[in-house]
Amino acid sequence: MASTLYPLKFTPILKEKVWGGNKIGKILNHNLEGVANCGESWEVSGLIGDESEISNGFLAGNNLNEILEVYLTDLVGEKNYEKYGLGFPLLIKFIDAHENLSVQVHPDDGVAMEKYGQNGKTEMWHVVQADEGAGLYVGFNRQVNEAVYLDAVENGTLEELLRFHPVAKGDTFMIPAGTVHAIGKGVLLAEIQQSSDITFRIFDWNRVDENGKSRELHYEEALESIDFAANNADFRVGYKSTPNKTVKLVRSPYFYTNLLEIDTTMVKSFADIDSFVIYICLEGHVHLVSDNFNEHVEAGDVFLVPAEIEEVKITCGVRSRLLEVFCS
Repeated sequence: MASTLYPLKFTPILKEKVWGGNKIGKILNHNLEGVANCGESWEVSGLIGDESEISNGFLAGNNLNEILEVYLTDLVGEKNYEKYGLGFPLLIKFIDAHENLSVQVHPDDGVAMEKYGQNGKTEMWHVVQADEGAGLYVGFNRQVNEAVYLDAVENGTLEELLRFHPVAKGDTFMIPAGTVHAIGKGVLLAEIQQSSDITFRIFDWNRVDENGKSRELHYEEALESIDFAANNADFRVGYKSTPNKTVKLVRSPYFYTNLLEIDTTMVKSFADIDSFVIYICLEGHVHLVSDNFNEHVEAGDVFLVPAEIEEVKITCGVRSRLLEVFCS
């Protein structure tokens, strides 16, 4: 039986940031008119106040939460609906760090739900482009306990504890809740995360605004969330790129992410996963094809394939790179 729904494209929600740049426009083809320093583009979001609006097909003009209320399991799958109800479980972003982002940490589900009534925030990063010498700060460069951390905060030496990872296109990192981290200047990346926006800043590189005022920091809240036992782990994801194959990147309790590097037709069957699937095009261009749709997808485009669609063909004639994301 033909599906009622079709792959959904959304209007990007652009976020101006003090550390943002213009790569989301130049490399990912977004219209940044009116946004001077675009640090983030929220591509798929169900967070209240930042709901993504559909831009294609007969559902255009409706937001993600509105159609979830109507289509329920046809949109997200039975398993996801049972677990998350009317809350869309993921948040998909592009992030352009023209300057360093603040050093921060996110709480896990337990702390976040108890204190803030929200999900925690586990996330992953996939580097789209990186300037020479650019990198990511993920975890500590040695075993750090609470006393060492507090001493570094008090003395302004937290930067000395951070592990710096030089990066290039394709590098991938898994950032569990409780991990101290920062995106370094010169990095453009795709971020897949739990649907949450709880962030505790603990260091902002001594940055001040035009009035000489520093941004608020959250030392006490961060201390409750940092997982000191795991912060000297290796957070880089190892994988071998294989053309025209589905390459596993991340398997977590919250999302699975695969890499597709293709230059031919690939048939993708979703009958067994019971979830929506999100495609993030990072390079090249493809078509998502099935019985009742043929959607053109270019670099910078993000499409959500509803759960009721059990199979799509991805066709292309040029080498293209996509991330494929769904709930576990």
